[in-house]
Amino acid sequence: MKKLIVFDLDGTLADSKSPLDDEMSRLLHELLGIVKAAVISGGDWRQFQEQVISHFPREQRLANLSLLPTCGTKFFRYTVTGEWEQLYSEDFTPDEKAKISDSLRQAVAEAAFKVENVWGEVIEDRGSQITYSALGQQAPLEQKVKWDPDFTKRKKIQAIADKLIPEFSVRMGGATSIDVTKPGIDKAYGTEKLRDILGISLKEMVFIGDALFPGGNDYPAKQAGVCSICVQGPHETKRVIEAVIACLSDCGEEEVSQNLTKHGN
Repeated sequence: MKKLIVFDLDGTLADSKSPLDDEMSRLLHELLGIVKAAVISGGDWRQFQEQVISHFPREQRLANLSLLPTCGTKFFRYTVTGEWEQLYSEDFTPDEKAKISDSLRQAVAEAAFKVENVWGEVIEDRGSQITYSALGQQAPLEQKVKWDPDFTKRKKIQAIADKLIPEFSVRMGGATSIDVTKPGIDKAYGTEKLRDILGISLKEMVFIGDALFPGGNDYPAKQAGVCSICVQGPHETKRVIEAVIACLSDCGEEEVSQNLTKHGN
């Protein structure tokens, strides 16, 4: 039986760096009244606050929601006092941060992709993750989706960075981003943290994401053996959530498990 629905954030629950819309907020709120859910993203806690938390009323239903910024190197849960508690944070050392940032700059320079306009920080320190955003952290969505739609640019930068910092994990994330973490820190790591803290096995989870292809930052969850459903944006995610709610309400847990397994990869 599926006991936990795990979501990616950008490109799955919301557009890149954008808040949940009203329909998604309503559907997630309804889902949390039926089953446990979690969100794993390469984004930092501030991004979760702006995109997710601010769109939910403070109520005990949120106790069914686990939030894992930076691919699970941080874990937050809702407490009976109405606050979000951080269970842990596995951060880089200052020397590691400096080496990663310098290597990302070198990889971008060698890849020779010219960027004319930048909005905000290009390299962001997220504590347990360093993220390169080609157009800056605050770039407009319409600019992001045009910059690297086929992943060609980021694949080249990724390949160079892999050689410069082989001791770290380098993965594509978001619409224009590359995330660097400690080895083994990815969406599989996040699902394993959920397993250990919530006591729910990987086979009892469903992962929903938009980057479940080889090299995508959601792919490790699929490799770990979690039943995975690939979506092409928030509009498809909404339909999946509606199906889960309908099945859990009308069919029971065993049938929803069978339906999700049938549609998953």
